[in-house]
Amino acid sequence: NLSVLVVDDEENIRNMMKDILEDEGYYVDTVSSFEGAKRKLKEKDYDIVFLDVWLPDGEGTDLIQYIKNLSQRTKIIMISGHANIPIAVKALKIGAYDFLEKPISTESILAILNKAQEDIKKELEFEFLKEKEEQDIEIIGSSPAVIYLKRQIEKVAKTNAWVLIIGENGTGKELVAKSIHYLSDRADKPFVDINCAAIPDELFEAELFGYEKGAFTNAVSRKAGKLEVADGGTLFLDEVADLSLRAQAKLLRVLEEKTFSRLGSNQKIKVDIRVISATNKNIDEEIAKGNFRQDLAFRLSVVPIKVPPLRERGEDIILLAEYFLKKSCLENKMQIPQISNEVKKAFLKYPWPGNVRELKNLMERLCIFSNGEIKLQDLPEYITGKKPQKTALSFGIRPLKEVRELAEKETIKQALKKYGNKNLKEIAKVLEVDLSSLYRKIKQYNLED
Repeated sequence: NLSVLVVDDEENIRNMMKDILEDEGYYVDTVSSFEGAKRKLKEKDYDIVFLDVWLPDGEGTDLIQYIKNLSQRTKIIMISGHANIPIAVKALKIGAYDFLEKPISTESILAILNKAQEDIKKELEFEFLKEKEEQDIEIIGSSPAVIYLKRQIEKVAKTNAWVLIIGENGTGKELVAKSIHYLSDRADKPFVDINCAAIPDELFEAELFGYEKGAFTNAVSRKAGKLEVADGGTLFLDEVADLSLRAQAKLLRVLEEKTFSRLGSNQKIKVDIRVISATNKNIDEEIAKGNFRQDLAFRLSVVPIKVPPLRERGEDIILLAEYFLKKSCLENKMQIPQISNEVKKAFLKYPWPGNVRELKNLMERLCIFSNGEIKLQDLPEYITGKKPQKTALSFGIRPLKEVRELAEKETIKQALKKYGNKNLKEIAKVLEVDLSSLYRKIKQYNLED
């Protein structure tokens, strides 16, 4: 149901295109002149404009910038005779989407419309995801540590400086990186992340640079690398200190030159990227141990930013707990419970070794199993302090298969004891397995009773 404006001085072309487009379900307006087009464009937003190169009162190409000023999303398709193709090609360079050559066929109109419609759909999806992403990057908190962090983000976001984010696991380093990106001039360009700890060394180059078809055994088609996708935007290197020295050397070279080639190609590709890195390790210690290149550290850490652990954020813990609880309950269409004062006190005393991620996961679980109010007895024993937290199960030295089975059995047994055998669906959700797998495990470990 896209809206289309046809601008052409030939009545038969206007009528023919109107009939074809309306049959396909488009909303169609037609005008015959330059000034008529301007009037229509002021009155209404159009998704697609078919624009003749020559009009009785002006050149169609002079309307391109006018249309773009009104709406960057509008696709402008030039209509030209064979003699005017050079002008149509020039129009592409100044903002036109494509062009049709006269005489115009139904097939050519529909083909170009299908292409334009797909691109419009992708752009709308990107805008929706970007808007959603921007809504999810708010850093919750008003503690001195977080206020200082927010100030650092605002200052560095306005620059193109490369940033190294340091913090414990679960503190929200990726959230900080996204905040910097979406507050910068690169916000409309891609934010591309690489988990350096999760990529095997032998696949790092293919992931970073991309490859041509046939570059190696499984390269059945060309694939753009992360660097190419991030062009104009931000490349986020998560857990960068986990890269091997070999991968660090390759990364340093390409970051200094900002040019690279896909695997299997000699063609140089130049990119404009901002690099934000993150690590939970002490970079100076890693350099001293010989695990990290000092020259790469200097290159990445133009501006170091430290993310405070949750235990140093005071009342932010309660703000975050209420935020995650509300968010989880709304997503699951459940009533939002209250958090009792005893629970708040317990939260403030607990050291949160897993930081914000641990708190988020706990509040999602409490949203599901709480009943109107979250009370002290709803919390895990390691938070309330009634019993010491078991950091590991001791089964002695035995085959790993047996250890896994014993750990599974003990975990399911504790879950059944805590939530009751009538809540198997909830238990399966907490354990992150499907219900059939849970039934099978209960039977396997003789826990039916």
